[in-house]
Amino acid sequence: MSKEKTAISPTRADDYPEWYQQVIKAADLAENSPARGCMVIKPWGWGIWEKMQKDLDGRIKATGHENAYFPLFIPLSFLEKEAAHVEGFAKECAVVTHHRLEERDGKLIPTGELEEPLIVRPTSETIIGDAYSKWVQSYRDLPILINQWANVVRWEMRPRLFLRTAEFLWQEGHTVHASETEALEEVFTALEMYRSFSEEVLAIPVITGEKTPGERFPGADNTYCIEAMMQDKKALQAGTSHYLGQNFAKSSGIRFLDRDSELKYAFTTSWGVSTRLIGALIMTHSDDNGLRLPPRVAPKQVIILPVVPDATREAEIFAYAEEIAANLRQVTFFGSNLDVHIDKRDIRGGEKNWQWIKKGAPVRIEVGPRDLEKRAAVLYRRDQEPKEKHFLSFADITTRVPEILAEMQNGYLNAARVFRDENIRTDIKDFDEFRAFFTPKDMNKPEIHGGFVLAHWCEDDAVEATLAELKVTIRCIPLEQDGSTGRCVITGRPATKKAIFAKAY
Repeated sequence: MSKEKTAISPTRADDYPEWYQQVIKAADLAENSPARGCMVIKPWGWGIWEKMQKDLDGRIKATGHENAYFPLFIPLSFLEKEAAHVEGFAKECAVVTHHRLEERDGKLIPTGELEEPLIVRPTSETIIGDAYSKWVQSYRDLPILINQWANVVRWEMRPRLFLRTAEFLWQEGHTVHASETEALEEVFTALEMYRSFSEEVLAIPVITGEKTPGERFPGADNTYCIEAMMQDKKALQAGTSHYLGQNFAKSSGIRFLDRDSELKYAFTTSWGVSTRLIGALIMTHSDDNGLRLPPRVAPKQVIILPVVPDATREAEIFAYAEEIAANLRQVTFFGSNLDVHIDKRDIRGGEKNWQWIKKGAPVRIEVGPRDLEKRAAVLYRRDQEPKEKHFLSFADITTRVPEILAEMQNGYLNAARVFRDENIRTDIKDFDEFRAFFTPKDMNKPEIHGGFVLAHWCEDDAVEATLAELKVTIRCIPLEQDGSTGRCVITGRPATKKAIFAKAY
């Protein structure tokens, strides 16, 4: 039996890591930069990030936060103030040591050594903490609720587009509070914002939970996260929210006079998501014909493809396409007008059609001479087979298209949730079963494994070292616990909490 031809080669089943790279290439999302580990985000990829940014920025501001901007360069001494922080990021830091170049023998040589090296922002707790120490004097100055959209640099040894790059884009919230209670409320407000954004907008179901001490953000008291399952059944950390306690307040000198005129250290938080969410989108929804985008983050939700048999019909068919587009652009979809594009390029119809399939455009509408005569159109959905047609009258287009987009948005989420839930094992009781589950059956494809395990854990941090040989980590301790007691799946000791175990990106 001959193998079905697909637009992406290799397929997910044949070589998942290479399939991922080929989807990015076919969808024209991004490419590697000459600077090692960095990427050029192309217009279609940037359009996805813009949609994410716009929606998430609205959610951030709706919870009372304001945007600001802080320096890219951080004095080395700032990181040294918080011991756990510098230890956690030391191996990933890019360091600026000189401030000019001089030509010598035809080569440019760095000169002008800095008195103090500057770290290129890996995260901003220390530089923002310095600013906050000047802004905060009294309890009346609190809370401070600020977010910044920025780029950060973490020197990755094994970069992969969107998932791990030396430079990436993100938002990072940084807040200051008068009490631990207020700070923890902020942490969970941010976590819930990420959960709802991931599920409602990206159509990616997530598990909310707390990280183990070994997986915490360096310098944090607690780290909370949203964890998602990709189609290869690996976990991907999609967002984090950190309770920093008073650690950074003490290292940065963020103190305030309380209502009793007593000088106290403040409580701080930080939280963020990044362009790795585009990688999550790709690996959650795409298929062997390319990218599939939930309509709420598609740069263009509707692509109109005029079918022009000869030049004499071009003007009237283009005019009909414009009429449909104008009507659709007046339609709102989750609070924004539909993004509609008419592809008038002079290339073969089949090639043009497949380009948009591979880009993941949710809806394609074809209009040709027959459609013009009937005042109708042919619609194709990216969540169905490429040649599956839906015939719509002109009058029905503006009603039916937003309904279809909503169906697709919900369908992608439901399909991803079903896939995840079917691949979470809850019946694994001891380490022998656990080891067998996470040991690849085919050593030629070591990336293939079983999925997630939800099982009791004795809360002994030493367990994580035992898991390293299997390349498994404790992804999180889910916030939703069933209250049951049992035996730790690794040690066999009594346990009261369950954890999610998985291989991860």
